[in-house]
Amino acid sequence: MSMGEESQAAGPKDLSDDTRVDLEAEFNDSHVKEVLDTLDRELIGLRPVKTRIREIAALLLVDRLRRRYALTAGAPTLHMSFTGNPGTGKTTVALRMAEILHRLGYVREGHLIAVTRDDLVGQYIGHTAPKTKEVIKKAMGGVLFVDEAYYLYKPENERDYGQESIEILLQIMENNRDDLVVILAGYKDKMERFFASNPGMRSRIAHHVDFPDYSALELMAIAKLMLAEQNYGFSPAGEKAFADYIPLRMKLGHFANARSIRNALDRARLRQANRLFAGKHRSLTKRDLMTIEAEDVLASRVFGEGVPDTDPAH
Repeated sequence: MSMGEESQAAGPKDLSDDTRVDLEAEFNDSHVKEVLDTLDRELIGLRPVKTRIREIAALLLVDRLRRRYALTAGAPTLHMSFTGNPGTGKTTVALRMAEILHRLGYVREGHLIAVTRDDLVGQYIGHTAPKTKEVIKKAMGGVLFVDEAYYLYKPENERDYGQESIEILLQIMENNRDDLVVILAGYKDKMERFFASNPGMRSRIAHHVDFPDYSALELMAIAKLMLAEQNYGFSPAGEKAFADYIPLRMKLGHFANARSIRNALDRARLRQANRLFAGKHRSLTKRDLMTIEAEDVLASRVFGEGVPDTDPAH
């Protein structure tokens, strides 16, 4: 049931100005705290982002309570912009935002459909509209997450069909905002240029959330969390080696925060497996199978050549 349907079903209550309402009970009944707690566990750091998400949740909770007592009219604008570098948790936060919106009754189903330009824009005349509308149909009742949204707009190519997709999205964002929330995501500078070129899109965005890069210490904590989720861990020497790896990798090209850390750990696990296999005639303990040693990290080209690893075998 959407917010509007809920309000119609319940009907406004007649309260005097000094009638007490229990906001804490409303918060507990919504089970939004469980989602916020999950977000805290899933993502290291990102305090400004988590604070903003809590603020949005509080706004929606109060709005829901106000609606119950006929204190506002019309669905709030909930479309959002998530800006930041790759690997900063934008998709994860979007997933949790969809869950919050569902639990508070602002979307019917709470699912998230993540797409890029290729999912929306066709290659020839008449292809874009049905592609975009099909994606929107799948997203109805939930959240549509458009990553690298600025690629929809290519003014240098007069035969590009991205503008057609933008126009359809604009119409849906305005006319169906009680049944679909759109989150546009991408690099901050490119998103700013996109909004400057598409003021209609900017005017429909209610919440702009900027995702900061992770610090080296936060990335180390993320690495430990990722390993623990897969029943791995660093030896003391392995942990020191990875702590040395992180700032070196951060200075190199194509660094993608937590995504790059995950890739580095995947390569370290591969080297660990090769190391264990090379010593196959000795018996292995459970600890051997779980431990990433320094040599599994130090074999990275980041140390020897000062370049990012490109082949999983390195």
